[in-house]
Amino acid sequence: MITPLPIEIIGGGVAGLATGIALRAYGIPVTLYEAGDYPRHRVCGEFISGLGDSTSKALGIGACIADATPHRSVTYYLRQKPLRPFAMPATAWGISRHTLDTRMARAFVAAGGMLRTQERVSNDDAPEGRVFATGRSRMGRYWVGLKMHVYNLSLVNDFEVHLGERAYVGLSRTENGAVNVCGIFHSREVDARGPDLILDYLRACGVPDVAERILAADPDPESFCVTAASLGDHRFAPPDRIRIGDACATIPPFTGNGLAMALQGAELAIGPLTDYAHASSSWAEATRLIATRQRRRFRRKLMLASLLHPFFLEKRRQSLLAGLVSRGLVPFRLFYAALH
Repeated sequence: MITPLPIEIIGGGVAGLATGIALRAYGIPVTLYEAGDYPRHRVCGEFISGLGDSTSKALGIGACIADATPHRSVTYYLRQKPLRPFAMPATAWGISRHTLDTRMARAFVAAGGMLRTQERVSNDDAPEGRVFATGRSRMGRYWVGLKMHVYNLSLVNDFEVHLGERAYVGLSRTENGAVNVCGIFHSREVDARGPDLILDYLRACGVPDVAERILAADPDPESFCVTAASLGDHRFAPPDRIRIGDACATIPPFTGNGLAMALQGAELAIGPLTDYAHASSSWAEATRLIATRQRRRFRRKLMLASLLHPFFLEKRRQSLLAGLVSRGLVPFRLFYAALH
């Protein structure tokens, strides 16, 4: 029996870990390099929307998300004014990255994968057998992303979306009872540092009531994190190497589809990578096939998301969106289906 060719994965987020877990199920030697360590908090909506059971099964990650909190309803707000609530067309799931990434890392190691944390690998070299899952590609504009967990915070619905001045913020429950408060903001001059930064940004963008709700509850300062946030981009990274997850393409955060899309991208890569490892196709063929599959699967949703995104950020378009939502004129289910 021929020993399968080894695969290297650069980047230990959900896309990289899921790919590693799935490849190990086929007996393929996998080494995964992660610049950080586990557990860790990440700036993320921690909201998995649009993930089918077939993808979870194909990747072998069902146990990692088994206790995720179900979300079935969402309410939008404009400058603290509640708009019409919606029932989710399909159940979405809330789970913290602190939990999810750690569970997946352990599952990868338990499956026989080699995990090398706190080890950074240059993106300059792309030899055969190396898959890039290194996070957001350097395309599009970058804003400020802020996140913090808050305990004992009541929500009107399972998921709240607050539209502010050149900003929007999502509030959703996670598996451990915390509410994840995560927002994308245009960069501003504020005096605060550390966890208070998110409070100042909330006040500055016109949603001070969310800041006051956080203060009246139990915020977890250890969960606070900040990053340069991508607004998403309808363009794909060059197909000069195998890229999965955000390294391939990013979708605007308002969709709630970023984590699901990363996992779907991993699923698309498993077949071609397995064929390469078993010497039934070349690395060049695997690279072309994965890039083609990703474009076919994600191109339309990325284009639509890019067209809709300004309605969540620009004041006049936000007001137009609010008017349409209040009158029940937004085809929520149609948009959901197209974006997921």
